[in-house]
Amino acid sequence: MSTIRITKSILVTGGAGFLGSHLCERLLKDGHDVLCVDNFFTGTRNNILHLLGNPRFEVMRHDVTFPLYVEVDEIYNLACPASPIHYQFDPVQTTKTSVHGAINMLGLAKRIKAKIFQASTSEVYGDPQIHPQPETYWGHVNPIGLRACYDEGKRCAETLFFDYYRQHRLKIKVARIFNTYGSRMHPNDGRVVSNFIVQALNNEPITVYGDGSQTRSFCYVDDLIEGFIALMDSSDELTGPVNLGNPNEFTILELAEKVIDLTGSTSQIVFKPLPLDDPKQRQPDIKLAQEKLGWQPKVPLEEGLKDTVAYFDKLLKAQNVS
Repeated sequence: MSTIRITKSILVTGGAGFLGSHLCERLLKDGHDVLCVDNFFTGTRNNILHLLGNPRFEVMRHDVTFPLYVEVDEIYNLACPASPIHYQFDPVQTTKTSVHGAINMLGLAKRIKAKIFQASTSEVYGDPQIHPQPETYWGHVNPIGLRACYDEGKRCAETLFFDYYRQHRLKIKVARIFNTYGSRMHPNDGRVVSNFIVQALNNEPITVYGDGSQTRSFCYVDDLIEGFIALMDSSDELTGPVNLGNPNEFTILELAEKVIDLTGSTSQIVFKPLPLDDPKQRQPDIKLAQEKLGWQPKVPLEEGLKDTVAYFDKLLKAQNVS
């Protein structure tokens, strides 16, 4: 007996970004109608060019800090610059995107009775004093630091989501995303994976901040998107927050050495002072996602890095030709 597939109309804010474009692609693959909304501050049309010919795909230039009036079945709220370089460029706008954007998308979801997903972040844990970080940990965040526009903006967005859930019985899903990498990352976003790969491919010095002993856990984008879908499709009782990330932990120095090895680069590693409020360690406890969603990452770091290196290699060669 064949399963009947139900086509849903789905809004993805930040849909032209790194994660958003992969999510749009995945939802289209499942046969849904997708409305991609983006103000193209950090997102780019290049990320979604290959989707424009799909009759089920629509793009709208819009800033989520302003209300949006559309009719959809589900909302994925991914709109917000996510790298320090981009979110510190205009910190007031970053906070407004997280807070006003959440208010506007929650208001839309309430009006049209849509289920809504919030792309939160492991940054809500700040520089954690508990390791690895479970969802029950409240975090250790500097509310007035350079990173606060993003950290506290996302924390406030979570507050709004749960208040709409309690006050209006809205169907919500909150995912806390840990470091993710893969194709369509912005080459100048300042994130450690893209930084190292671009520097290595150009045979430039690889910049490691601090002594490189700080740790991160890197999740390949395809794995993360599967986590998004699994959480959105889970029972309404599971609101989150749910950690989504790869629990395998690596030091920044190990990552730099691995990138040099995979690219065959002649780059040397140089050390610079650690930025203010930069977390010393970051590793997700994903027991909740494993238990409730049957989800865990499958792509090993080396395999994912090979695909990401190939993407950046092609991108840099195209830029040099033009």
